[in-house]
Amino acid sequence: MINSLFLINHSGDIFLEKHWKSVISRSVCDYFFEAKEKAIEPENVPPVLQTPHHYLISIYRDKIFFLSAIQTEVPPLFVIEFLHRVGDTFLDYFGECSETVIKDNVVIVYELLEEMLDNGFPLATESNVLKEMIKPPNILRSVVNTLTGGSHVGDTLPTGQLSNVPWRRAGVKYTNNEAYFDVIEEIDAILDKSGTTVFAEIQGVIEACVRLTGMPDLTLSFMNPRLLDDVSFHPCVRFKRWESERVLSFIPPDGNFTLMTYQVSSQNLVAIPVYVKQNISFLEAGSCGRLDITIGPKQTMGKTVEGLMVTVHMPKAVLSVNLTATQGTHTYDLATKTLVWDIGKLNPQKLPNLRGSLSMQTGVPKPEENPSLNIDLKIQQLAISGLKVSRLDMYGEKYKPFKGVKYLTKAGKFQVRT
Repeated sequence: MINSLFLINHSGDIFLEKHWKSVISRSVCDYFFEAKEKAIEPENVPPVLQTPHHYLISIYRDKIFFLSAIQTEVPPLFVIEFLHRVGDTFLDYFGECSETVIKDNVVIVYELLEEMLDNGFPLATESNVLKEMIKPPNILRSVVNTLTGGSHVGDTLPTGQLSNVPWRRAGVKYTNNEAYFDVIEEIDAILDKSGTTVFAEIQGVIEACVRLTGMPDLTLSFMNPRLLDDVSFHPCVRFKRWESERVLSFIPPDGNFTLMTYQVSSQNLVAIPVYVKQNISFLEAGSCGRLDITIGPKQTMGKTVEGLMVTVHMPKAVLSVNLTATQGTHTYDLATKTLVWDIGKLNPQKLPNLRGSLSMQTGVPKPEENPSLNIDLKIQQLAISGLKVSRLDMYGEKYKPFKGVKYLTKAGKFQVRT
């Protein structure tokens, strides 16, 4: 299925490549580099590109492009999911997925890729199974392997590979039995000048951290599951149970994993947490302009908005800014024409305001393009869609675990049209 995998950094350098079946020349990536040059943002590079002899399927995460070269036609989403599994495995093994970390652990990276893909087809993609075959790196093991010429590959086949529950290893034991679930939602929204919602949807994910002894069978119930659209589950979830009862029934993997992702697309159900009053104007043929932005809480259900940041992509004609902020700090990057206003925690009693003048090139006409205003925020203990976990039940084991659920809302692509 997958013939070659290339890892490309943000500047366009190929720093790692892995081939199955036969070696594909690096020149195949030139088609990808052409598409990257045309894209305004790295996320805007088309995930599927067709070349005369190959298909190029890629993802972008943690400032790294994972680019796969394929010679035959395959389902693109299948390849995209595998590439995300590769990134998740690197994150689980090394704590972060960055160019520096991958280069420092290049031997383990190649060993992982060899086990995850067999002759171009996915084989073992679960961290539980991989950690039994390839030991995670530590200083002592690295020193011993360097002196003895050994590797991180284990001597025995993992028990999970031989069972009907391949995502969970056998014989798991914990002194403290715990199960935590994080409901994380991102808002993608576009607001017009008056603050009216033009487009809004929520992308949600439930991250789980399960450390339970034995082989527990869990059931997770929601108070309002009908509002969820386009759901996607971890392979451990019994889909027929969800279809009939809207209940998540599963034997969990050991450790951290993504239980499910979902979408809430109805604008009637998407509550925008903040409102924005903004006025950005330029003189017809002058050398200055005016900017005035005010942000306040709208539908936060009494929760505090934290990490609030406003990014304004100015026209090329703007040289400098002379602004005053009632809260937070602001910076202007002349090279990228980007104004960043870091507000921090939103105080409902005293709304943050940023206003002042813009200095522009003399004699330059009024800019044709409008500034792009993006917002970044997070709200603790709140799922903006209203999704609530009602209960978690466990079967198959006699002990009583400690359970916890945390909610978090944050901004995805949150844009205000000026």
